[in-house]
Amino acid sequence: MFYARDIQPRLEDELATEEIVIITGMRQVGKTTMLRHLMDCIDSTNKALLDLENPLHRKIFEEENYDSVWNNLIQFGITNQKKAYLFLDEVQNLPEISKVVKYLYDHWKVKFFLTGSSSYYLKNLFPESLAGRKIIFEMFPLVFKEFLRFKDKERKIPISFAQKAAEKNKIAFEQYFSYYQEYLEFGGFPKVVLEPHVERKRLLLAEIFTSYFEKDVKTLADFRDLSKLRDLILLLLQRIGSRFEINKLASELSISRETIYTYLAFLEQTYFISLLPKFTGNIDRQAAGSKKLFFCDAGIASALGKISYGQLFEQGIFQSLRPGFKLAYYAKEARSEIDFIVNGCMGLEVKLSVSRQDIESLRRRIKAINIAEFYVVSLNYSNEKKTILGIDI
Repeated sequence: MFYARDIQPRLEDELATEEIVIITGMRQVGKTTMLRHLMDCIDSTNKALLDLENPLHRKIFEEENYDSVWNNLIQFGITNQKKAYLFLDEVQNLPEISKVVKYLYDHWKVKFFLTGSSSYYLKNLFPESLAGRKIIFEMFPLVFKEFLRFKDKERKIPISFAQKAAEKNKIAFEQYFSYYQEYLEFGGFPKVVLEPHVERKRLLLAEIFTSYFEKDVKTLADFRDLSKLRDLILLLLQRIGSRFEINKLASELSISRETIYTYLAFLEQTYFISLLPKFTGNIDRQAAGSKKLFFCDAGIASALGKISYGQLFEQGIFQSLRPGFKLAYYAKEARSEIDFIVNGCMGLEVKLSVSRQDIESLRRRIKAINIAEFYVVSLNYSNEKKTILGIDI
């Protein structure tokens, strides 16, 4: 059964455009399923989905004369006599594919949809030679609204944050809270969400991490000591939702700062972690200063080790905000942090439970940076006006 994703309408709009569409993200986030859906939307028989993990499908494009590729595509029912639609899955398995795609795109009427499991590889795989020809979309694990859809519990959630705060409902909270707890524990990878058995969920999460380490890390990186990268991941686990110091990480692992920076860049560019910049109100300076850390998925974090429920909740809120908003955090000193600055114009503080003191404290902090809109996001139910429930993010 196909379950709709929030990104789907934007991708369907691209079916009628000329540009090459690239869908990237971690393994198992649903890219191949989306590719099949998009192909089904095409009202043409001159289309094919090719999996570049398959050596036979890779061989189609391994021609010195790129025009000869059409002779190979004929075997799959594809002709160049009318517009062709080519859906290529796992393109990182064929490093030379960008040259072939560029040539066919420039010389024939071909619409390409491509998927790849790593932005780290794709940034090198699709260089400036495809500038002006491509559009890149990122897919992530499910946000909570999508999670409910996969559970056949479709729910309308207010769009604006002001509405979310004003339209809280105790009955809805009690109805969906157990689903939210499952979301925090097992995350949003589609296969894990659809698996009904708890032990199987854990096995699938372990397999996703193993696949990332075996395929992405070993294939894409040239690290001498992979045990140090693994140990770094475990150290970072305890720092979810927090800032971290490079010097401390380097000291604990007995490796150089430069190596830590290299590892962090790789983990971020392969979607395993996200690093939020510090908000300053100055775009040119926003990248400066220590970053705040989140993992790709709450389920992966839970599977790798024990973290506090507060960290897990903040990780879950990050996951549901990440696809649709530009995020940063604010910190002036240890006690003056704001968990999320959303699109540079709204502050969110994340709490398991909310008191009026929490709201007033956030009001003072947000006023200091000249931002008007703010809310406290609560795991537990609260009637306070400036509170949004986690299930509504």
